[in-house]
Amino acid sequence: METEDRCYLSVRPSWSSPISHPGKYLSLLDGKDREIMMLTDGLKGLDKEAKAILESELDRRYLTAQITRIEHAYFEFGSSYWTVETDRGKRDFVAQSLQENAQWHGPKHLVLVDVDGNRFEVRDVSTLDAHSQQILSKVV
Repeated sequence: METEDRCYLSVRPSWSSPISHPGKYLSLLDGKDREIMMLTDGLKGLDKEAKAILESELDRRYLTAQITRIEHAYFEFGSSYWTVETDRGKRDFVAQSLQENAQWHGPKHLVLVDVDGNRFEVRDVSTLDAHSQQILSKVV
């Protein structure tokens, strides 16, 4: 990436507020995770090539697994531990502070973010089996 006075060999896009303002604030970080610049309108206004490159990198970075079943979830020392079935297979993950890392996007759409920044989504909690819904109601 080139700016007026610099050339960056390693640039990584990162959403600054992916849950509260999805698609809005995009930081471009250098190889040492220092911000080079922030795009306040996300990908709007970029040329096709730049937009395609950023979309590809963001899709890899913000891969979201769709939860299809919750096998087990429990709290311990302020963290929640989950075992779930997803569209990408069985996953175990840990989420800290569900007040911050469990976000409802409407009455049925839940997004969980684990300690590594991975996103796990239930688009419609009413489509989960009864066991999964029962666990979810106790934990979230």
